[in-house]
Amino acid sequence: MAAMVHGRRARIASALGVTSLLFFAPRVDAEELAGDRPESLPSYVSEKKRMSDADAAKKREGFFVTGLPFFSSDPLNGVGGGATGYVHYNGTRADPFFRYTSYRARLGVKGEYTTGNAAAVALKLDVPFVADTAWRVKVDGKYESAPNNLYFGLTEGTLAPFPHGKYATYAGALGVARAGGPGEAPVVADRLRHMFLEREWMLNLKAERVLFDGNWRVLVGYEIQHLTYGTYEGVLVDATDPATGGSVRVPGGRSLLREDADAGRVFGAGGGRVSLTQLSLMYDTRDFDPDPYRGFFFEWGNEHSAPYTGSEFTFHKMLFQARCFLPIAPRVLRRTLIAARLGYGTIIGGEAPFFEYQDQWSSEGSIRALGGSQTLRGFKANRFLGRTVGFVNVELRHRFADFDAAGQNFTLTLAPFLDLGSVGDEVLVIAPTVRAAAGAGLRIGWNRSTVIVADAAFSREDAQFFINFNQSY
Repeated sequence: MAAMVHGRRARIASALGVTSLLFFAPRVDAEELAGDRPESLPSYVSEKKRMSDADAAKKREGFFVTGLPFFSSDPLNGVGGGATGYVHYNGTRADPFFRYTSYRARLGVKGEYTTGNAAAVALKLDVPFVADTAWRVKVDGKYESAPNNLYFGLTEGTLAPFPHGKYATYAGALGVARAGGPGEAPVVADRLRHMFLEREWMLNLKAERVLFDGNWRVLVGYEIQHLTYGTYEGVLVDATDPATGGSVRVPGGRSLLREDADAGRVFGAGGGRVSLTQLSLMYDTRDFDPDPYRGFFFEWGNEHSAPYTGSEFTFHKMLFQARCFLPIAPRVLRRTLIAARLGYGTIIGGEAPFFEYQDQWSSEGSIRALGGSQTLRGFKANRFLGRTVGFVNVELRHRFADFDAAGQNFTLTLAPFLDLGSVGDEVLVIAPTVRAAAGAGLRIGWNRSTVIVADAAFSREDAQFFINFNQSY
């Protein structure tokens, strides 16, 4: 009997082993086994960064430009348009770094304007392995005017559903005229109650160095911002007369942000100068940053603001995030994977400004919390804010097309996804209430270095559609 049990266990173990090899073993092509590491490649460049022969064959040499004009329609920002473009330099195939880095240098420019008067201009420079050293330099600059930002509060109370369930129904109820309260006009409407204006000038300088085996990196940075804010009390808005059902034009009522600021629940509503020092420690085995197929990315990021950094505010922010890119059935499917991200961030400081609750800093770009195109995609941006934020994103990415057109290479990837998240009022503690959103997206890869993202997302209170450049993780 013992022999029979042992034999059965051996067969089960064997079957599990075969299954794991079929579904999760990295795919290795014969041509990849034939490739040798260039002798001139420095030891600080990890072999895990090596691109596959198939991807390297599609990677362009020298300089090239990718760019796309885009148009948008949003109930908050109106109809708008703009353009995003990148100038890449990849070097030549003889360059020992060619198969081990996304590019030798990339300059990105973005401009956007909408009929809702939202405007943005951004510039990004990224130079990995500067002069063939272990250093990487990044420079980011932007000007943004966002008159249609949303504010629902800064506590885990934002996790409560809207009184009318759907956001559209709730927004409609805010458009009904009511009698004014203290400090308001005799008749007002709350259509602009959750909206505020933000204007930002920002410059961010970062230097990053590879450590140890090439998979570890440390980054130091300095960022300076100047921010101004405004609310819309007294601005004339169209409203519904509750008695007649007709349209009337009345002043806007008290804004929620102004109420919270006057009550001492919010700091920084007047804006000001924020100067930050930044420190990040990373472990990164992704094979290709813009569109990974396999690997892991772990980061512990910190921002510190104080008078001695040149800031008008004192606070500290921390973010831990983990990203996993796991191929599925690599021996059967050429390019299908699970892409997952876990993020957990917190703010330390009793008078941290409210605008710092809106995002978590990462070495690869700030992550908006919670809601909008980066985290809970089925909810409005800034829908859930708290001192501590946690979120999980999972995508199944399946590449179903890879082709050349007009001298350019394109890939098409389908990506259904699930987003989860929550916030909390205490340092490192989130509420047990979890909000969820789900949807599907299309990823259009352009010359391997640029990814155009189109996502449709749904939640119990909203539905949203986004078009952006570059994946959020």
